Amino acid sequence: MSSTTTLPLAATPWRDKLNGVLFVGLLAAAVIQLANLPFLRGLGFSPLVIGIVCGMLYGNFLRGTMPQDWSSGVNFTARRLLRIAVAFYGLNISIQQIAAVGLPGLAVSVSVVLSTLAIGTVVGQRLLGLDRDTAMLTAAGSAICGAAAVLAFEPTLRAQPHKSAVAVATVVLFGTLSMFLYPVLYHAGWLHFGTEDLGLYIGGTIHEVAQVVGAASNVDPATTEVATIVKMTRVALLVPVLLVLGIWLRGAARAKDPAAAGAGHKAPAKLPIPWFAVGFLALAVVNSLQVLPADVVTQLRQLDVFALTMAMTALGIETRFAQIRKAGPRVMALGFVLYLWLIFGGYGLVKLFG
Repeated sequence: MSSTTTLPLAATPWRDKLNGVLFVGLLAAAVIQLANLPFLRGLGFSPLVIGIVCGMLYGNFLRGTMPQDWSSGVNFTARRLLRIAVAFYGLNISIQQIAAVGLPGLAVSVSVVLSTLAIGTVVGQRLLGLDRDTAMLTAAGSAICGAAAVLAFEPTLRAQPHKSAVAVATVVLFGTLSMFLYPVLYHAGWLHFGTEDLGLYIGGTIHEVAQVVGAASNVDPATTEVATIVKMTRVALLVPVLLVLGIWLRGAARAKDPAAAGAGHKAPAKLPIPWFAVGFLALAVVNSLQVLPADVVTQLRQLDVFALTMAMTALGIETRFAQIRKAGPRVMALGFVLYLWLIFGGYGLVKLFG
């Protein structure tokens, strides 16, 4: 008579990583369900924003319930999966959408993005004493597409997770304020815009895509359509901005170490091209050419929202409140300065180009 003994599966690095990824996936699935509640959906909170909040709550108060070995999977989700998800975000835009808003929409989008990035970087570092990464992440969230832009900038800057978290916090606060404030100002007669110019203003100055839709839908469908297209034009600018940022970072690194940069016998430093941004652009072109069936694109978009939610949740798990407190009120001060610029500067830009 023979007996068989079942041995437990030995822990391995790849299995721990997979467990961590699956664990984040389960949390993200719960976050998606939470974001679909009518109350939160009415407030315009995207799953990305809810994901980082829930991740931070878990990471700070319940972290001990997750095996420490799974941290590699959480880190993988917040880094590698993040890049893939940002690339697939390109399926949300098309060249046709950008062309539909014409030169006024493109001019407003480019002006808002460049000016907000410049103001945020200069004011954040020189006047508020923030480090480069925190200033640029906060500026990116305000300038381009909220939490998704912060996620895209983080790997290019190689920033620490808590810096992304505080940047996303400014997006949540001031983007939500805009979503409620803009319709009130319009109905009160303080925003002297027609339908198209109002769409330019809302889409050109509010942080998150969901917040843009939430604000514009409180006006009328025509404004919502223009605002959404202008917002997606700002999203499309993520690619050239990241490419320029990569070149600038390379130049800054060589300026810091001119001896290494000038060593002729050494290979030149590798250009830090954000390949996920190139993928973003390629998939935007694919979406423009309509080579994929509509139902496939819809499924891929939903899957991408889930992947981005996973990345934001993992980012929250890796963030500590103590690190955010260390940043102090200066980050919120920068977010407020950028908020004022978007309201008043954006108004002037729409009047100029609209």
